[in-house]
Amino acid sequence: MPSYERLAELVDPASTVLLTVECQQGVVGPHSALPELAREARASGALDNIARLVAAAHGTGVQVIHAVAERRPDGRGANRNARLFRAAERLPVQQLSGTAAVRVAPPIEVSEEDLLVRRLHGLSPIQGTDVDPLLRNLGCRTLIVTGVSANVAVPNAVFDAVNLGYTVVVPADAIAGVPSEYTPAMVRNTLALVATVATTDEVLGCLGKPRGRA
Repeated sequence: MPSYERLAELVDPASTVLLTVECQQGVVGPHSALPELAREARASGALDNIARLVAAAHGTGVQVIHAVAERRPDGRGANRNARLFRAAERLPVQQLSGTAAVRVAPPIEVSEEDLLVRRLHGLSPIQGTDVDPLLRNLGCRTLIVTGVSANVAVPNAVFDAVNLGYTVVVPADAIAGVPSEYTPAMVRNTLALVATVATTDEVLGCLGKPRGRA
């Protein structure tokens, strides 16, 4: 784990953005298209930790961006070039634009200041979406990546952010994947090579006191 001083330097609220990845009801909610992943996100405490980080971001002025994956009812523009995409087309719960499935899931609270970025294609919350230009316009230097899954979307987000020049912080207990033992292996053997890995409590401790408090 990084030193407190090093982590505090990275997560300066003035230049830090918190990204939640696919924390939507159709993925991590009670009626998920991926029930095993939804159970893991909740049982591991990852979803609660993401909610804690979002609440702290709201209090300290850190910008929050929610990256949501969705598709049109007719599937127009969606990928079909991998088994994952073809399997998703057959799931009983579809991430259709405008439905409850693509709303950010409780206990995460969305504020008026939060930005929502929706994508209709691909595996990455960043590549080919509005996230990168938004980050640049916000003056972001450090991106905190949270959400699901550690199997696909989270590593995509981390790699893309690093390739684009951002410093990435991953609270390891605020991401989830399946099976449960896969996430720590991914963090240890892959994400730790390119991102600063911390815990939710360590990140919260570095964000500082909420605005408006002495």
